[in-house]
Amino acid sequence: MDGKLVICPTPLGNLGDMTERALAALRAADVVCAEDTRVTGRLLAAYGIEKRLERLDEALIGERGAGIVQRVLDGETVAYCSDAGMPGVSDPGLRLVRAAREAGAAVEVLPGPTAAATAYVASGCDNPRFYFGGFFPRKDAERAALLDGLRALDAALVFYESPNRL
Repeated sequence: MDGKLVICPTPLGNLGDMTERALAALRAADVVCAEDTRVTGRLLAAYGIEKRLERLDEALIGERGAGIVQRVLDGETVAYCSDAGMPGVSDPGLRLVRAAREAGAAVEVLPGPTAAATAYVASGCDNPRFYFGGFFPRKDAERAALLDGLRALDAALVFYESPNRL
């Protein structure tokens, strides 16, 4: 059996938003890697899915990423979940996908929610274009430089921010 890395989007707060396709992928996976195993563990438990969970967050992606990719190349199906939304959008999933692609491993990305698109639509902004900037910089100088660079942009601006930093 050929291995693959499956990027599984997760709900943005309501477990009822989980897709059947993502659930099927989680059930079929040999292992589930997660940004936070506690969060993904609750998701799996809610749907009666019992799988081995391995933590793969920003602190561990450099150390464990190559090993995960090798397991895919060796024939395992590895699912990756972030805490909420689409893995790879402002989280370590992007580095895992890049490493898998560079190694020639199969990658399947399931469609799913992203908070950026949800925020843009919820804003009601009457502009057909939007710019997603990921997480807003922490340092004053970096924030000022970013905003200076975006002043002339004719688009709605969407950024992520931690509730602890507001």
